Amino acid sequence: MSKHWEETFRRRMHEFGTLRPPRPGEVAVSIKVRVTSGCFHREHSPRAYELIDRHIGGLPPEERDFRFEEHESGPEVLVCLAVTTAGITLAKSVIDLITAIVNARAQGVRKGDRPRDPIKVIVRRTRTSGEFQEEEALEIHSSQTLEGLQIEAAITEASAKLIPEDEQD
Repeated sequence: MSKHWEETFRRRMHEFGTLRPPRPGEVAVSIKVRVTSGCFHREHSPRAYELIDRHIGGLPPEERDFRFEEHESGPEVLVCLAVTTAGITLAKSVIDLITAIVNARAQGVRKGDRPRDPIKVIVRRTRTSGEFQEEEALEIHSSQTLEGLQIEAAITEASAKLIPEDEQD
């Protein structure tokens, strides 16, 4: 992984943290939906992005406590996770958004979007030391749809691997 990419990611996470500072008991993370090869952006996946835009546009303002980023390799959602000794909690609106992205990809591919490569859901973060970390939560075939509970469980498990127990209090 290039150092330039990591620096860009650090800057993006810093900007998000400035605009939406984590509250006590929260950790800022990136949930990336990335293709394994090729592209997943508006130009090549217009049908998927129509569904994603419709989903985001239908959210009331109080449920938009995240930042949606578009990249050639796939969308990214910057969000704060609630981290306590009882576990890691992600807002329902974010789980629903990631589910909508994954399922929009599958629907778009069925309607002609290309490429058709699998996607991965990856949880990433930077620590206060500047260290970059990422954990793969899922790999999904391009025609596969998933339920929100499956996505939530995978993201929660991946997030737990990134957040040491001393930060979970």
